[in-house]
Amino acid sequence: MGTSTEQATTQTQPVAPAPAPAARQPVPEPPAKATTRKKIILGFVAIAIVLALIWGIKTFIYSRGHETTDNAQVDGHIVPVLAKVGGYVTAVLVQDNDSVRKGQELVRIDDSEYKVKVAQAEADLAAAQSTAGGRQFTGQSQAAVATATGNRSAADAQIRSAIANQQKANADLARMQDLVAKQIVSAQQLDAARAAAASAAADVEALQRQAAAAGGAVQNAQAGVRLAQAKLQAEQAALDNAKLQLSYTDVQAPETGTISKKQVEIGQLVQPGQTMMSIVADTGTWVTANFKETQLNKMVVGQPVAFEVDAYPGCEAEGKVQSLSGATGARFALLPPDNATGNFTKVVQRLPVRVAVIKGCGSNRPLRPGMSVVAHVDTKQ
Repeated sequence: MGTSTEQATTQTQPVAPAPAPAARQPVPEPPAKATTRKKIILGFVAIAIVLALIWGIKTFIYSRGHETTDNAQVDGHIVPVLAKVGGYVTAVLVQDNDSVRKGQELVRIDDSEYKVKVAQAEADLAAAQSTAGGRQFTGQSQAAVATATGNRSAADAQIRSAIANQQKANADLARMQDLVAKQIVSAQQLDAARAAAASAAADVEALQRQAAAAGGAVQNAQAGVRLAQAKLQAEQAALDNAKLQLSYTDVQAPETGTISKKQVEIGQLVQPGQTMMSIVADTGTWVTANFKETQLNKMVVGQPVAFEVDAYPGCEAEGKVQSLSGATGARFALLPPDNATGNFTKVVQRLPVRVAVIKGCGSNRPLRPGMSVVAHVDTKQ
């Protein structure tokens, strides 16, 4: 019994778990492999240091003979299209980004009022021509001159006749005086001869005064001709101006280029001087590079310039320094700085430099005003 109980107890006891195997220790690398990896890393570091030194030396040498700025952009002629006369817009014939040529019609303005003004100016001119006359017909002022001249000629003829009568009366009076002295004629006849001579003298004086008045009338008529001619010229100028104003209702492109920033629509009331759109002219572009004043020591006109265009990666355009501005950009600001007012802080100023483009990026990659560029000026040349 006792033996069987011990066996049962032995069978019901749990079996102890087997001990876990010990963790595997890392196998140390061979000394030769670690040394090789270290050499490779050091080699890459050495190459990087050498490349950095080469780049630094190259940059230093380049910077001693070149001046660079990224404060630069492409510039061009942007021509505003202005309304020269006021009125309602009846037609807009272009849209933004359209290509136009010089003289092409862009906008039409209602011309009814200006046609009426032309008709009125033509009528005024016709009236002035009827007064002043011309090569084909005689005007009123010219007719007045002719009449006054005829009256003066008639007065001169009457004066000559009166002088002849006066001479005859004086001769008769002299003969009568001789005959009275010889007592051939009576004193009454002598008195009659004297009266006839006095009357002839008075007639001559009266006609001379009439001739002077006729001469004044001629001068007055001639002045009327000059006044009528001046009036005619004024009316002709008024007609030309009316026609010019009428022609302004047809707004044409002042330059060949591309339409930009259109600001006009059909039915809009425009005023003289109002900007309706702009044209980016095809007359060429240039680069405006704003260099620091400390970079201008060796910069002169004619030096070659290489510039990179941000819009066209890989494009290396060429140009040359065309001119340097007469003042810094800050002088043209709306509120230019005044260092005499106190609280002076020295700030390096920038001077605009105009660069003429010699070689662009090709016809398929045009330079447009406003594009950002990086300019490099070769100051060794």
